[in-house]
Amino acid sequence: MMKNGKSIFTVLAIIALIVVLLGCQEGPLERAGKKVDKAVEDIKK
Repeated sequence: MMKNGKSIFTVLAIIALIVVLLGCQEGPLERAGKKVDKAVEDIKK
């Protein structure tokens, strides 16, 4: 019974790590957001 619980915990920990690592990568939406922020700053000047 404990072995099954440990393996579930291990799988969940690996999934959480993958999600965190993917969240740290800069995707196309984040790059687009940065361009919009820069355009707004340029307009303010």
